[in-house]
Amino acid sequence: MPGVEEGREVSVLAEDSFREYVAGRLAAWSRVAYLLTGDRHHAEDLVQITLVRVARHWERVIAGGDPDAYVRRVMYSQHVSVWRRRWRGTDLYAEPPERAVPDHAAGVETAFMVRAALARLSRKQRAVLVLRYYEDMTEVATAEALGCSVSTVKSSVRDALARLRVLAPELSGRY
Repeated sequence: MPGVEEGREVSVLAEDSFREYVAGRLAAWSRVAYLLTGDRHHAEDLVQITLVRVARHWERVIAGGDPDAYVRRVMYSQHVSVWRRRWRGTDLYAEPPERAVPDHAAGVETAFMVRAALARLSRKQRAVLVLRYYEDMTEVATAEALGCSVSTVKSSVRDALARLRVLAPELSGRY
């Protein structure tokens, strides 16, 4: 049965390709997921769910030529859909505990304050800000990743930044 063996060979090649992709990009996707969720465990869950969904369609993903775009779309869609289904109107994260030994590095302190501020935003607002400013995506690319219009991205960014100014005024002098 040459057809079966050839199909299996393609499947093995796709599996190897997927493993290589995950090995090379797992750390980056984990950082993005952490910024989106504000919690290490939720971030791990988000990455795992995303990669399971991507693995199901990997041959089609690599045929499209840009696996990062597909993974990004799945991750952000999954992140926002969880929010829509279960967490509408609730605050998911408590304030982080105080550190026993203060860290004097300005960059680390700023990063911590940014993470805490992002945790106070809605999932959709966080997703828009992470795509626009952390991943440095254009408004058009952000709209494509989130499956919404460019005007929705613009208004969401405006609203999220306004909310950050109110919720985290300590960040205003840092940038």
